[in-house]
Amino acid sequence: MTINLTIAVVIAVLYSVGFYLLMQRSLMRILLGIVVLGHGSNLLLQIAGGPPGRAPMLTTARPEEMTDPLPQAMALTAIVITFALTTFLLALAYRSWSLLGHDEVRDDVEDRRIQRLEKRMETHEDSEADEADRDEPAEEAAR
Repeated sequence: MTINLTIAVVIAVLYSVGFYLLMQRSLMRILLGIVVLGHGSNLLLQIAGGPPGRAPMLTTARPEEMTDPLPQAMALTAIVITFALTTFLLALAYRSWSLLGHDEVRDDVEDRRIQRLEKRMETHEDSEADEADRDEPAEEAAR
């Protein structure tokens, strides 16, 4: 199987939709994003494997006729990882729904505090730079 424009567009759409869904605040959308990304990764790995060939057994086919088994093994690994993440996110979404009544991810209080601290530091640095700019013309006039 060689890559053509259609398959490249399908892979690009799967990755785009998957990343878009990952950026949402709902755990179910994040879950769907993980699943779509997993499908895109599996398709990409199968395409990277090259055209189909003979089974990779030394006594039944010549080496140039054999299919590379590594992309297939990596695709199976990607399937297992996607399944594990799916079950974890399903459990997390169920727990969130049963405790809070919704599956929306809230902002972390500590992240908000760090953002406020960074803004204060930026405004403090900007005010120091402005004071230094105002002091320079006075020094040049004194020379």
